[in-house]
Amino acid sequence: MKKLILIPILLLSLYSFAQKTEEKKKSHEVKINAFNTLIFKSLEGSYEYLINKESSAGISIMVNLNDEFNEGPEYNEDFTITPFYRRFFSRKYAWGFFMEAFGMYNKQQNGYYEYDYAEPVDGLSYSDEGTNNFALGISIGGKFVSQNGFAFEFYGGVGRNLFTSDSRYNYEFVPRLGVSFGYRF
Repeated sequence: MKKLILIPILLLSLYSFAQKTEEKKKSHEVKINAFNTLIFKSLEGSYEYLINKESSAGISIMVNLNDEFNEGPEYNEDFTITPFYRRFFSRKYAWGFFMEAFGMYNKQQNGYYEYDYAEPVDGLSYSDEGTNNFALGISIGGKFVSQNGFAFEFYGGVGRNLFTSDSRYNYEFVPRLGVSFGYRF
């Protein structure tokens, strides 16, 4: 009788030791886009939530720091809010190459000078028009994360604005570019 009781207890204890204890994965990331800061003189920060090993969702906010007298490359957008969804193509947890679908609310401020030929004395006037728009787009990129949580990613893509306005400077396409550094926790 003791042997009959001992065998199930032994099998049960072996079964309990054989189960894997799954390590809790880090599922949050914060990042700063260094590419936009260095090249386009804009500040962009991102938060990303890792849904599972193959997908994530997040949001980016970009503020353009350019003034009207800056020479060099610049974004047409003064402010953007970009929610995104990413699908990863790697065996590692939210790591490697990805495709991204995004939506982007963008605000463009377009100042320009006009000359009114009917008023030759005071004919030069400055117009400061702005547009608000929403774009849908895709991008591709790669993300690599160290064991300590340091994250590096690069991506590039394009979106198309869905609405038009009365502005004479309304852009059809918006870029999505970045080389970001951050931390996964």
